[in-house]
Amino acid sequence: MNKLLALGFVCLMFAGQAMAQQKPQYSQYTLNNYLLNPAISGIENYADLKLGTRHQWSGLEGAPESYYATLHMPINMSASSSYSSRSRGQVAKESTSKKGNGYRRARPHHGIGAMAMSTRTGPLKRGSLSFSYAYHQPITRDLRVSAGVAPGLIQYSLDPGYVRVVNQNDPAVMDGRINEVKFDLNMGLWLYSQNFYVGVAGAQLVPSKREYAISTGSPEYNNGQLQQHFFTTAGYRLDVTPYVAVIPSVMVKIAEPSPVSVDASVKVLYSNRLWAGASYRHQESVSAMAGINISPLLDLAYSYDASTSPLAGTNAGSHEVVLGFKLRNSRKILCPKWAW
Repeated sequence: MNKLLALGFVCLMFAGQAMAQQKPQYSQYTLNNYLLNPAISGIENYADLKLGTRHQWSGLEGAPESYYATLHMPINMSASSSYSSRSRGQVAKESTSKKGNGYRRARPHHGIGAMAMSTRTGPLKRGSLSFSYAYHQPITRDLRVSAGVAPGLIQYSLDPGYVRVVNQNDPAVMDGRINEVKFDLNMGLWLYSQNFYVGVAGAQLVPSKREYAISTGSPEYNNGQLQQHFFTTAGYRLDVTPYVAVIPSVMVKIAEPSPVSVDASVKVLYSNRLWAGASYRHQESVSAMAGINISPLLDLAYSYDASTSPLAGTNAGSHEVVLGFKLRNSRKILCPKWAW
């Protein structure tokens, strides 16, 4: 039984590979940087609701399956929070009667949010719930910075229904030791304008330990401590024409003692409505992505990952779908202005 538990936890940590992966990995993080950084909370002029799912390594029995829901919104954001009355790639209605860029001094504002996430890897489940707060401060006419914090809870559990044991009353399964709830804390900073962003964030910052540990032969693993995760992200939007933008981005992830991981991606956005792109995760996968901003309310995106790791011959790739809703979008924004 102990060997089964050890194998399960090894699979759970390997499921996200480069992040020491007690946390799930998402290829479309650029669509929802809120997954990594609470400083994003309330960055747009509307309530941003996203529903996502990822099926890792399709065809491999017990492979990770993740689901999430995120919602964040601004508080006290003034109408002057946008630098221009004209949306890129679109002719604003008011441009027919107003001249100039319509800029007024931006004011600080607050943001709040919440995130729920669930991941199953074979018999093991990881669920989390967190709430976030962020403060957004203009620095110059074109530059802003925000800081955010997101406390929450993480639950680890093993589903006895997925475990075969000789003794159905095995205390290792039945006495509740395999269900744990831990406190979680995430913090982040986000520097951004309409053309670029740079962010740093940390997750699982509280040095909480699991009640049961895995014997791996390495002392630093045996205490079962939740690994701290650190992310650095950056992106730049290059408007090639009034209707075409090229957006390269990169993310560096550190979760010692696992190796540093680097994700690099690029996407092309047309008329703020259609986009397509590709990404590369070092020694892990290559991805193809596409999406559409269907309306000021709804957007949809899909990605497919082809594995380049030693697991490449054991699975049919990974699939990820993100469905977004722009709620309370009174300004009818089609494409996000700050988190594209």
